[in-house]
Amino acid sequence: MQKAHFIFTQHGNSLSVYVENLEQLTVEQIQQIEDFVQKRKGFFDFDTYTFVLQKRLEFHEFVSLVSHAGIPSECQEKVLLTQTHERIDFGKYKGLHYNQLSDAYLLWLKNNYTGKDRSIIELELRYRSL
Repeated sequence: MQKAHFIFTQHGNSLSVYVENLEQLTVEQIQQIEDFVQKRKGFFDFDTYTFVLQKRLEFHEFVSLVSHAGIPSECQEKVLLTQTHERIDFGKYKGLHYNQLSDAYLLWLKNNYTGKDRSIIELELRYRSL
């Protein structure tokens, strides 16, 4: 049985995890990962092979959680070097920087927002590998 290969990326108040070998995992393994994400009120985007958790965790804490959940995996940390510092000028998060938004909200914006800041949102999503 192949182990899941997780690439962990820490963002402001959340984290994202890219499942590098998702297509090679069994249905049972994918369901186990999906259950892990749902229990932590996260979101799994099957289009990008990425899941997000709206919780600030360090890499070693994530590895411990995955191990405790019994998911056979190899974990790798990705450290980001640059990020957009543009401010949001609409809605509930007006005044915050896009880099302070949770991954889940950015993914929501990706699917629901069509305003003038669309390119900033797409840049932030690429930066986070979402």
